[in-house]
Amino acid sequence: MGQQANEKRVGDNEARAYIKNIRISPQKLNLVAQMIRGQKAEKALVDLEFSRKRVAQDVRKALNSAIANAENNHGLDVDRLVISEASVGKSIVMRRFRARARGRGAKIEKFFSNLTIVVREKDA
Repeated sequence: MGQQANEKRVGDNEARAYIKNIRISPQKLNLVAQMIRGQKAEKALVDLEFSRKRVAQDVRKALNSAIANAENNHGLDVDRLVISEASVGKSIVMRRFRARARGRGAKIEKFFSNLTIVVREKDA
């Protein structure tokens, strides 16, 4: 009589990692995510290691997590993993203001992002 189980969000040969509230705008994070889409997992890790973008380290941690999920939870071969999806979404926005002349205020918005990385085992 309990609650029904949620549907599986990934296929049998896939694993995913999801990170919430990364302190960078989605537009900037998407530049790094674009860099690794469709690549082999090994090459993407090397590219992220030597990227000059600050957020590349957070993306690298998420990719390592997805690879570990694939190996430990789904029993996939790490050497054949390909990044099938790297999607970026909006999260919360911190709103601040900066005092300006003559009693006015200027709006400052600090954006946060969500990141989902899905790795798939490529057929040999």
